Amino acid sequence: MMSEAERPLAPPTSLTEPFWQAAAEDRLVAQRCDRCGRLRHYPRPMCPECRSMEWQWAELSGRGEIYSYTVTHRPFHPFWKDSAPYVVATIELEEGIRMVSDMPGLDPADVAIGLAVEVGFEACGEGRKIPVFKPAGR
Repeated sequence: MMSEAERPLAPPTSLTEPFWQAAAEDRLVAQRCDRCGRLRHYPRPMCPECRSMEWQWAELSGRGEIYSYTVTHRPFHPFWKDSAPYVVATIELEEGIRMVSDMPGLDPADVAIGLAVEVGFEACGEGRKIPVFKPAGR
């Protein structure tokens, strides 16, 4: 059973709006530096590698594996109060960048470092969606 509380979301900004728009279209994107080609997530105006301020949005495969995880027994927000214990994982994508995601529906007994995962998109109201990861093939 899911809580009646809404999922906490960062408000879109001029920098992050294209990320959220892609998510609303069931696409996962990250910034790619125009100078050195480095992908980065979370969105930032400057490349941490070469300091270029020029970049584009690049579509990602949405496939990866669990790099690290924690099992949360005490929810920090009412949205997750009916889900505890639940998994929060750092996902290493095929493209080499990492994203953090809760893993809705994943039994904590089934989580493991190296578990293959793929992105899905969860509706959050007001036409917004958020990328969440699940075990590949499920």
